[in-house]
Formats: sequence, C-alpha cells, structure tokens
Amino acid sequence: MAKQEKTYDSKDIVILEGLDAVRMRPGMYIGTTGLKGLHHILWEIVDNSIDEISNGFGNKITVTLYEDGSAEVQDDGRGIPVDIHPQMGVSGVEVVFTQLHAGGKFGDNNYNYSGGLHGVGASVTNALSRWLDVTVCRDGKKYEMRFESIEKKGKISSGVPVKHLKMIGDTDEFGTKVRFLPDDRVFEDCTFSAEIISKRLRELAFLNKGIEIVFVDMTKTRNGNPFKQVYKYSGGLRDFVIYLNTNKNIENVEPVYIEGKSDLVEVSCAFQYTDSYTENVFSYVNNIPTSEGGTHETGLKSAITRAFNDMGRRFNIIKDKEQNLLGEDYREGMTLVLAIKMRNVQFEGQTKTKLGNPEIKNEVENIVYNQLVTYFEDNSNKNTLELALKKGKAAAKVREAARKAKEITRQKNSIESYNLVGKLSSCTGKTAENNELFIVEGDSAGGSAKQARDRYFQAILPLRGKPLNAEKKRLAQVLANEEIRTIISALGTGIGEDFDITSLKYHKVIILSDADQDGAHIRAILITFFFRYMKELVTNGHLYIGLPPLYKVQKKEKVEYVYSDAELPGVLEKFGKGYSLQRYKGLGEMNPEQLWQTTMNPKERSLLRVTVDDAANADLMITTLMGDNIEARKLYISEHANFNKEDSFTAN
Repeated sequence: MAKQEKTYDSKDIVILEGLDAVRMRPGMYIGTTGLKGLHHILWEIVDNSIDEISNGFGNKITVTLYEDGSAEVQDDGRGIPVDIHPQMGVSGVEVVFTQLHAGGKFGDNNYNYSGGLHGVGASVTNALSRWLDVTVCRDGKKYEMRFESIEKKGKISSGVPVKHLKMIGDTDEFGTKVRFLPDDRVFEDCTFSAEIISKRLRELAFLNKGIEIVFVDMTKTRNGNPFKQVYKYSGGLRDFVIYLNTNKNIENVEPVYIEGKSDLVEVSCAFQYTDSYTENVFSYVNNIPTSEGGTHETGLKSAITRAFNDMGRRFNIIKDKEQNLLGEDYREGMTLVLAIKMRNVQFEGQTKTKLGNPEIKNEVENIVYNQLVTYFEDNSNKNTLELALKKGKAAAKVREAARKAKEITRQKNSIESYNLVGKLSSCTGKTAENNELFIVEGDSAGGSAKQARDRYFQAILPLRGKPLNAEKKRLAQVLANEEIRTIISALGTGIGEDFDITSLKYHKVIILSDADQDGAHIRAILITFFFRYMKELVTNGHLYIGLPPLYKVQKKEKVEYVYSDAELPGVLEKFGKGYSLQRYKGLGEMNPEQLWQTTMNPKERSLLRVTVDDAANADLMITTLMGDNIEARKLYISEHANFNKEDSFTAN
C-alpha cells in the first residue's frame, strides 16, 4: 500500500501553459514524429510513475503493450488527485491530461525530486493519441475517465474529455493506470519497439533500487503465454555495473559502492575494474542519462583522484619520492555509474544531456571523497585500493611512454601536414560549421568522391587499409595505426584526454563505406574508435553514416535509386515491365555524377546520424560485438541476425 504521509490534492497542481499547439507542432514537444517521438509519449507516462515511486509512494510499475497498438502504464502510487481543481473547476485528472506542464512537481511540497526524460507532461501524450483512458484508485474509490482526439470537418480536436471523471466503485488498491493509442495521423509508425522499452525499463530498475518494473508484451508469446519480463535489482547500481561488465574480464569481483547526501544532493555510485584500457563513466541526474557529463561527473572524477592518491600515500603504496597519479590513470579499465538526485536541475549542451549546476561539483566531490576514504580505511577493502594503485601506476608508465606520440598528434607541422599529404583532399571553405569530411572506404571510391564533391565545403579522406579495432587497445597502440592517425590529424581535435571539440574542422564527419560485410565492419571499427576515444564527437551529433543506394532502377529515361530492400518491391511495381535493375556492390561502381546525386548532394542524400541516447547500452553492445568474448558475440548475432532472409535480386 502507498505511503500517505503528505496531502496531495488538486490545489497542489500548478498550471503553466495550455495545450493548443501540441498537435499543430508536435516536433516542438517530442522532437520528432518518428520512432523516438513515439516512445517519448510513453516515457512521459512512465516518468510520472517513476517519480511517484522514487519519492516513496508505491513500489511497482507495469508497462504493457497490447495487440491493438496501445500501451498501458500502471503504478501503485497515491493516484492522481481526483478532487476539483480550484482554478480550473474540473478534476485534477482532467487538468493533468489537458494542460501542458500541469502537475505536482513544480513546487517542493509533493516531490523531493522529479526526473523523467522530458518533462513536458502527460497532456502531450493525450494530445497525440487517438484515445487515452485513465483509471485512478485513491482513498478507497476507483475512478475512470476517457479522452479522445476527435476529427470533425477536417479539423482534429486533441485529447478532448469524452466524459468527466466518474467514480465507478470501491477498491482497496492505490495508484494510476493509463492506457493510450498513439495517433496514426501524427506518427510515421505507431509500432512500439519492445527492445527500446525493455532497455529503458531495465535501466530505471537499476537506478531505483528495489522497485519492481514489469514489462508485458501481449504481441509476443513465450511458451504460449504473453512475453513478460520482471526487472528488480536489490543491489541497484552494484547490479548495474555487474550487468555492464557482463562480457568483460573482471579484476575486482565485488563492485565498490558508496552513497551519501547533503542538503543539496543525494549521491550514489558504483565502480568495478576490468582489463579494458578505456574508462566507461555513465552518469544520471534524477534518472535522466547525462551522456555529456557535467558538474557532477567533474566532482566525481576529482574525488576519485584525490582519494586514491591520499589513501595510496597513507598506506605507503605511493612512496614519498613518487609523484601523484592522474585521474585518467586510476580510471583506466574502470566501469563507473554515478546517479544523483537534486532539485532545480539545469541542463546545458547541444542535446540537453549535460548538468550545468555549478554548486553540484563541490557537493559531489566532498561526498564521494569522504565515502571513499571511509571505504578504504576498512582493511577488508584494502585489496581494491592496491588493485587501483597497481593499475594506475601501470597506466601512468604507458601514458608517459605515449606522451611523445600524443604530442606528435598536436604538432601541426609534423603529423597533421606530413601524414595528410596525398591523402586528405581538403575543402576550401574555412567555416567548420558548414564543412563536411567524408571518410571513404578505398582509393577507388575515394577517387569518385573527390570528383563528385563540392570542393567548397566537402573534404574527402580515403582509407587505404582497414583501421585498427580500438576496443581493448591502449592509446599508444591506437596511435600506431596509420589510418587512425590520419583521421585524428584531419579532424584537428586531438584525442582522449586532450580531445577538444572546439577545434573540430568539420562539423559533419560522414562514414561512407560499401553496403557489404566489409563495409559494415569498417563502419563498426570506426564507430568503436570514435565512441572510445572521441565520444564528444558522437554525443554532440557530429558523426554520420552515409547511405548509398543499393539499387538503380531504370526504364528508358526514367531512373530511380533505391536505398533498402524494403523499398524495392514498391518501386518495381511502379515501373511495371521492361525495367533494368542494377545492384551496387560498392561505391566504386558509381560514377562521380551518380555518387553526388545519390549520396553526397545535401538536397538528395540520406544520412544517418550516430546518436547515443543510451550510453550504457551502447557500451555493452560495443563490448559484445567488438571485444574478444567470442561466445557472447555468437549469442548476440544468433539472437538478432535474420538468417532466413532471401535474396530476391535474381528473381527481380
């Protein structure tokens, strides 16, 4: 049963803005009407339930996908207020689902912390649904209400209450249940992804220790029953770190876990060492992933460096004559998750995933430092400190040995000019924001791309060999690879700790490879390198994949390019009989004019931006596919590859 210490009535719901423009301009509220926007309206409802439970009201959430395309979220919290709102004259339920930004989170009385991914309110979900049903169980009574988006004479009225809130009976349950059908008049595709949903629900369960999140997919069956997955982690962040390191070689079996709080913030973090040569830090603020980091990450890193150095000297592991180690030395091979809860969050950065509150740095640093010192003062934890110092010293030696190589990458007159002679075909434009760099597979395609490009803003960098797989490689090994050095030099940003996004010479970095297995492997290798050593390039939205066409369909003078197998049948049907069909095996098969028209012309081409909405899952996938655990890779491929796909090219 939910806790009932605080009153929570309609007077607590603060109304900031109406709902009028949501359907007219959905992109302003959910970013896109594609797959991401579709899930956005589900997260709005899930986030409300998470906020209710993470503030101590209830302990279970159930998310269900139905065969009719609708989704449902049910919690056992206090239930949305059902009394009449003093300003609006209607129930609290009606206010929450018809007024943008209406809710109980804008004051400090009802929620200590509120997160969610977006925060524009459940009313946006209502506005962009065909229909939405709400059931509230509260104070021994059960209530129902329905909203519909009604079309009359070509005009759609969004989220209209079909009937006001009605009490339908007695109950001993608590909580809110919301079921809605996304509107196919708004979204390009109304099919929810079970994979996307399950990943986010698992992450929320890790971040909210002990709560139970159930995912039911009625569209799929397992042993004759609807697919059901229960996420509940009593270890919280400890379990999260263990999960992230599933396919890595662990060096300290039990993760280090610490937590503490001040008047401004609650902090918890867990970390574990692997034999990897890169650090993996994942941070969250009120359950929101902060893939660009921010002041809380800065405070965390400072605390780790200071605590390890101080404790290393106290236990005489770092000798008097030895220098302190750097933070990057201690974090090599570390998988770390930081989660904080706070009020009045200020986000910044291009994707609003970077914490900007300046006061949080010192708060987090002091809490983490004090908790780490206490942790390592316990003799039973001394072996973890010794491991950290041992790994740190080894990393410092490698860092020093690699220092000259790193300096070379920063010296324009050596590596940048020397290595790029005869390789990079630069552009003449000097405005980085407008410039594009195409990293092209092979000299043949590179030659066509050089002829096809617009020399003013498009630069071409052909790769003459396959780049190094940077997974589980130290920086010195990465820098030894000529293709990687060439890329670093062309971008001008430096690498690793020295990476400087403000020095980026091209604001679009486009990987252009063949649509075959080798091309896919090169794309995977390059994305792995950028994710491990130039992550800001990805998180700031500068990395793209060029999508060349798979087919050319021609009938006399009429020509159409097809970019996927799914498109092909429709195009062939449109052409009728007498067409010729060409399948492109590689970029080199296209002449410069075709390459420009299909793949490089900004007005016609298709680019796929590489994003990291979920950095933790991205890390796990890269480790699985690019690491050295062969069995894990086989298992992933067998689960996700379509081995029964037929090649219909010959028939066509």
